Amino acid sequence: QVQLVESGGGLVQPGGSLKLSCAASGSILSIYRMAWYRQAPGKHREWVASIAVSTSDSTNYRDSVKGRFAISRDNSNNTVYLQMNGLKPEDTAVYYCNGFISAPSIRTRDYWGQGTQVTVSS
Repeated sequence: QVQLVESGGGLVQPGGSLKLSCAASGSILSIYRMAWYRQAPGKHREWVASIAVSTSDSTNYRDSVKGRFAISRDNSNNTVYLQMNGLKPEDTAVYYCNGFISAPSIRTRDYWGQGTQVTVSS
């Protein structure tokens, strides 16, 4: 069983910063990709950022967060982070961690965390 657990959400004023964490645990063989998604009230879930778990650790971001958000990972504890700076009210959403992971006797597939609320408001 693979689990993803997010932490670090909260209430922050516009222009502020937050750092989200997502720890993957369980019977993990390999992690191929980790990503963050978000879902605002009344909207579809949208991709925010992703990192390929490889020697290159290539990263990608949606246009609206480029230059403000940074995704990174710590292989030693299977954790991915999302540093969010210059937060705007439109960043308010539930943020979900996603991992494309292989586990024993289970085909490689996507796993999701339970989500953490980020609210940007004065």
